[in-house]
Amino acid sequence: MAIFSPFVRYSLVAPALAVATTVPAQAPSLAMLDRLEKGSWQLRERGKDAVLQTVCVGDARRMIQVYHPRATCSRYVIEDTPGSVTVHYTCPGAGHGRTSIRSETNRLVQIDTQGIADGKPFSQAIEARRTGGC
Repeated sequence: MAIFSPFVRYSLVAPALAVATTVPAQAPSLAMLDRLEKGSWQLRERGKDAVLQTVCVGDARRMIQVYHPRATCSRYVIEDTPGSVTVHYTCPGAGHGRTSIRSETNRLVQIDTQGIADGKPFSQAIEARRTGGC
């Protein structure tokens, strides 16, 4: 069995570590949102009949920022699974939020969102259902 000095061991391991650390991390895909049908979606507070809003969804990522629909925000993906996503977002000058979206079907999702919008806290459980085309 060969015995290596500490310098030789380091010189054998260091290049392998350098190669391992230069591989870029893969960004979360949020693929669950891509599977949702495009079209008109009604958002209702869970357990209530009144429609909060109707949105034309071309990109379901729009449902992440229910309280900041037009704000330019940075996002940090907390969870990205085949059935759900959780995202924290920050909108400079407009507030921030954390949204979890759970897919029941590609036409029905449950949204839990909370944060600060216009200086006021919000927290809401929403059911979003596709109702037709836009």
